[in-house]
Amino acid sequence: MVGGAQSQPLPWLAEPLRQALATARSHALLVQGPAGVGQFDLALLLAQAWLCEAQPASVHQRPGQACGHCASCLLFQSHTHPDFQLLLPDALRESLGWAQEAEPGKDGEPKASKTKPSREIKIDAVRAMLGFTQVTSARGRAKVVVVYPAEALNNVAANALLKTLEEPGGLLRFVLASNSPEGLLPTIRSRCQPLPLGLPAQAPALQWLSEQGVDGAEVLLMAAGGRPQEAKDWFDAGLRANAWQQLPQRLARAEAAALADWPLTRAIDALQRLCHDLVRRSHGAAPSYFAVESLPSPKIAAPLHAWDAALRRAARHAEHPLNAGLLMESLFAQGRQALMEATPRRA
Repeated sequence: MVGGAQSQPLPWLAEPLRQALATARSHALLVQGPAGVGQFDLALLLAQAWLCEAQPASVHQRPGQACGHCASCLLFQSHTHPDFQLLLPDALRESLGWAQEAEPGKDGEPKASKTKPSREIKIDAVRAMLGFTQVTSARGRAKVVVVYPAEALNNVAANALLKTLEEPGGLLRFVLASNSPEGLLPTIRSRCQPLPLGLPAQAPALQWLSEQGVDGAEVLLMAAGGRPQEAKDWFDAGLRANAWQQLPQRLARAEAAALADWPLTRAIDALQRLCHDLVRRSHGAAPSYFAVESLPSPKIAAPLHAWDAALRRAARHAEHPLNAGLLMESLFAQGRQALMEATPRRA
């Protein structure tokens, strides 16, 4: 499960984990790469390895992968390790398996929150973490903080974190994991050792997807741009390989119902990927997200670029549309028109 506290890495993370443990020279690492390839998982694996009591305690000896069985590993796996802190936006906690228990109400039942969970990491969370860093290690080893996604730190929170990154106390270590490192303050990036994480090789990604019960794994992995965790998320949300392969033909018929059950942001993203591949086809290049046999063969790119601009405008307001159904019908109609203009009929 994504984000689960575990000692066994995803198959494509074993080598990056080994390299990171062998070469880490800074108290702060920045795991960076595209979404859906396991930055958060790698950050947790690093934290668990540093806390594992089966590993050498000396700072002069490099730790290996966490054993998964010692008292520290068991505490980590149960999310109760006293020397570990995780900074996550509230909106991601449940999906990543780190949900916090709600406060009980007067009737003893969990109190429902009236506010929408934040997508930011706010100053209160950083202040609580700073208090944690100033307390002596409970188990006499390192203290570790994981921040994900690091770009979710708002400006006030990021500046509050910066001071501790500059002058960490004792055996304090940080792992910042980010899908968009350019969204971080340059001063934070400069104080972290970068740890790039690229797209995994296709074979281990497909094997993992198959083990997770994902049908049509090859099609969905391509749809996700080679990101296996994103492919699994899409499958879990109901996307099937045949539906993805049929999307270009359904666009040609302006069938907005093809994505009617999708969240609007994800539906627009799917259309942007289709538009991207149609543009590539118009230039004679191989598609990125769709099998070539499922795509038409447009000859003119300009109408598709105009549709792409409309999709980008829609994406900027996708969180708060006036009418999601009408918007999707309009985007499909524009896409059909663009495709017709880009594929002129022979006389």
